[in-house]
Amino acid sequence: MSKTEVHDSATQKNELNEHEQHYFTSYDHFGIHEEMLQDTVRTLSYRNAIAQNKDFFKDKVVLDVGCGTGILSMFAAKNGAKHVIGVDMSSIIEMAKQIVELNGLSDKITLLRGKLEDVVLPYKKVDIIISEWMGYFLLYESMMDTVLYARDNYLVEGGLIFPDKCSIHVAGLEDAKYKNEKLNYWQNVYGFDYSPFIPLVKREPLVDTVENSAVNTTKCKLIEFDLNTVTIPDLAFKSKFKLHTKRQDFINGIISWFDIEFPAPKGKKPVTFSTGAHAAYTHWKQTVFYLEDDLECEPNDVLEGELVCVPNKVNNRDLDITISYNFKAGGPDGKERSRKGKNSYIMH
Repeated sequence: MSKTEVHDSATQKNELNEHEQHYFTSYDHFGIHEEMLQDTVRTLSYRNAIAQNKDFFKDKVVLDVGCGTGILSMFAAKNGAKHVIGVDMSSIIEMAKQIVELNGLSDKITLLRGKLEDVVLPYKKVDIIISEWMGYFLLYESMMDTVLYARDNYLVEGGLIFPDKCSIHVAGLEDAKYKNEKLNYWQNVYGFDYSPFIPLVKREPLVDTVENSAVNTTKCKLIEFDLNTVTIPDLAFKSKFKLHTKRQDFINGIISWFDIEFPAPKGKKPVTFSTGAHAAYTHWKQTVFYLEDDLECEPNDVLEGELVCVPNKVNNRDLDITISYNFKAGGPDGKERSRKGKNSYIMH
């Protein structure tokens, strides 16, 4: 039996800290769900991954973590699941109940309101976990912690997680015009000097759609996570990268994106999607970290570095990110063009 009303919730929102309250409240409004549903790369990838693996779902109990409007729950129910439990803390689950009823799936889908850690599931164990947990830069405001809690507490041995592989990638980026506009704006705001804002602006990564033509280096896989084995401490990571420049240009920042992979039978190609500038649009866009230096590059120069990512101490859904870089330029003027630097960022 579904429990979706406020008084049914296993978690009282007013007992959460202000950061958690803000996070869950942001998903109350239909607009954010409309954006996700209209993201065809995202939604069709989940539908295809489930539909192409009907044998995995046949007669299985499925847990949908952060079910939102219930679209993934319904995909699972329509493709042979014995029963689906959808869990969500936000009030949108009230709409999910109406949608599930309207589509004649109330007998196959149970919706529970509250944090997963607080709800009581109607089954001790589940066979499959599905979740669209990813945030900007993969981990910002993501629900991966909750998915891992579900895995450790409810997933049967040998059970499946959809998706189960994810990776973060980086490359160099020419974006001088926008970077300068973003920073120079604060030099003169209606005749006043607002330059104290510039250091704050530099610390905040930009989430936006980037033209693939602006990417001017090779790409590098920063890190990969396997949701079957990864632990929460693993999500605080440091990874080295090495990029080779492709043309005469300037590198003004580092662009990052993530790729996703779903389970598939042995020998069968898995459903995948990418959120990079080279791929079709997704609502996650790309994340750009502007560098302090504008690096003047020639073909085959090398940009090496290390990215450190840790949850913010005040709000663990925010990220503190540090990028150290060593730009090694070649040719007669290589010494003059080479640069070393270290920049700090916060995603909040």
